Amino acid sequence: MRDQLNSDVFDSRTEMVSDFSRGASSSDGDFAFAFNDSNFSDRLLRIEIMDGLPQCRPDGEGCTSIADWARDRKRRREDIKKETDLSLCPEEQILNDNQPDMDDGGGCENQDEEPMAMVEETQSGDEDANSNESSWNMDCSTVLRVKTLHISSPILAAKSPFFYKLFSNGMRESEQRHVTLRINASEEAALMELLNFMYSNNLSVTTAPELLDVLMAADKFEVASCMRYCSRLLRNLPMTPESALLYLDLPSSVLMAEAVQPLTDAAKQYLAARYKDITKFQEEVMALPLAGIEAILASDDMQIASEDAVYDFVLKWARAQYPKLEDRREVLGSRLARFIRFPYMTCRKLKKVLTSNDFDQEVSSKLVLEALFFKAEAPHRQRSLAAEESASLNRRFIERAYKYRPVKVVEFELPHQQCVVYLDLKREECANLFPSGRVYSQAFHLGGQGFFLSAHCNMDQQSSFHCFGLFLGMQEKGSVSFAVDYEFAARSKPTEEFVSKYKGNYTFTGGKAVGYRNLFAIPWTSFMAEDSLYFINGILHLRAELTIRH
Repeated sequence: MRDQLNSDVFDSRTEMVSDFSRGASSSDGDFAFAFNDSNFSDRLLRIEIMDGLPQCRPDGEGCTSIADWARDRKRRREDIKKETDLSLCPEEQILNDNQPDMDDGGGCENQDEEPMAMVEETQSGDEDANSNESSWNMDCSTVLRVKTLHISSPILAAKSPFFYKLFSNGMRESEQRHVTLRINASEEAALMELLNFMYSNNLSVTTAPELLDVLMAADKFEVASCMRYCSRLLRNLPMTPESALLYLDLPSSVLMAEAVQPLTDAAKQYLAARYKDITKFQEEVMALPLAGIEAILASDDMQIASEDAVYDFVLKWARAQYPKLEDRREVLGSRLARFIRFPYMTCRKLKKVLTSNDFDQEVSSKLVLEALFFKAEAPHRQRSLAAEESASLNRRFIERAYKYRPVKVVEFELPHQQCVVYLDLKREECANLFPSGRVYSQAFHLGGQGFFLSAHCNMDQQSSFHCFGLFLGMQEKGSVSFAVDYEFAARSKPTEEFVSKYKGNYTFTGGKAVGYRNLFAIPWTSFMAEDSLYFINGILHLRAELTIRH
C-alpha cells in the first residue's frame, strides 16, 4: 500500500514538472468553467491595451490570409523601427527590469514579438492599482482601453514558466492582488485566446493568421502546450509556398522552440518536395529567400543532374540575391556551403571552386581538401562516413538521387592517354530500370573530350527477354572523332574481383555510343535474383577502361 502511495505521489510530481514542455492532451484538466470567474480566482489581471502599433485586425477583422498576415507583420516591424529611431522609450527599460528571464532587447524595438512589461501590484482597491501610472504615462504608447479579468494563479503558473516566475517573485500577501499587463492593440484577440486556452486546452480560432497570432502570444508568455497545439493545427492546414516560407521566417525565439519544430520541419519538407526539380521552377526558385533555398538544398531527393549543377545554381542564386561580394562571401561561407556536397562534385569543378572569387580563399581550400580526402577513401570507408552523417544535420557525405550517377576516375598520360572509370549502382536503382529504363553517369574526360556511361534495361538482340546493357557514349562536341579502345568489367562472386565482360574498339564522333545489350549474357530475372553473382552487399560495381592509341 505504501509503495502504491509513493508511486502516486511521484507520478503527480512528474506530471507537474513536465507540464510546461508537453502539449495539451485529453488527460489535462478542463477548467473552462473557471475562466474569468471570481468564485474560482485569486487575482485580478488588468490588461492595458496600447495604441503603440497599427492593428492587424481592427475589431477582429483584416488579416484573412497568410499573405495579409506576413505583410502586416512586415509593416509592423518597419513601424517599430521608425518608432525606435524617434524615441528610445527610457521608461520601458525600467519596466523591463521587473520581467523574469527576458530576451535581450531595448526600448520598443520588438513590441509585437518580445514579452511586454508586466507589473505586479499589492494595493487594495481597483482605484489604488493605478498609483504607479505616473511613470507609465511617459511610455511611447497611450492606453486605448483596459480589460480586467479574474484569474487563477495556479492554473496560469502550471501552464507557463512566465506566469510561474511572476507569481512566485516574493509578492507580499494582501487581501486583493492585482497584476497589470501591457499589450499592443494588435495582440488583444490573441492574448484572450491564449488565456482561454490555458483554462480549456482549446482554441476557437481556426484560420492560419489567427493561429499565428496565438502562436506568437504563446511564445511571448512561454505557454509551450499552446505553441504545440497551434503548430499541430497549422500543420493540418493546406501548405503553400507562402505559408511554408512564413513559418521559416518566424522570430528566432519561436523557431528555436521545440514545440514548433514539427511545423518548421513540415515547411522544409514541403518546399523540398515542391522544388525537387528546380529546373521546372527556375524563376520562382531564384526569388526564394535564404531559408527556402536552405530547405531545398538540405534534401537528398533533389532531381538534379549532378552536384556540379547544385554548385552552379547556388552561385547563380547568391549572385542575384547578394550583389555585394562581401555579403555574398558571408552567406556562402556561413550558411550555404554546408548544403553543397563537395565530395560528389567532379575534380574539374572542384578546381573552379579553388579559383572562385565568390568564396573566401580559406573556406574554399578547406572545402575542396575535405572533398578530395573523401574521394580518396576506400568505398567501405566512404559508406561509413555517410552512415555517421545520416543521423546528423550535416549531409555533405551523403549522395543525392542525381539524374547522372557519380563516377570515380583514374587518369593516365603515359604510355597512352587512358582513364579507368568506376560506376556503382544500387540494387534498387537497377530494379527501377525495368522494363525499358536507363541511367547515365556523370561526364568524365579523355583526350579533351567528354564521355559518359549509360546502363540500360533492354531486350536482347533476338528480342526474346529483358537483360542488362552497358554503353559508352561521347558527348556532342563539334565533329572531332578518334579511336578508343574500351573494356567493360564487373565485380563478381565468389572472388568479388573485377572480371572482364566485353572489350572492343570504336571510332567515336560527337553524340555516338557503343556497348553491349546483354553485358552478363543472362536474362534480367537472373541478373536481379537474390543469388545474383553481381550484387555485392546490394551494390553492382562496374568498371570501364578507355585508351587512346595514336
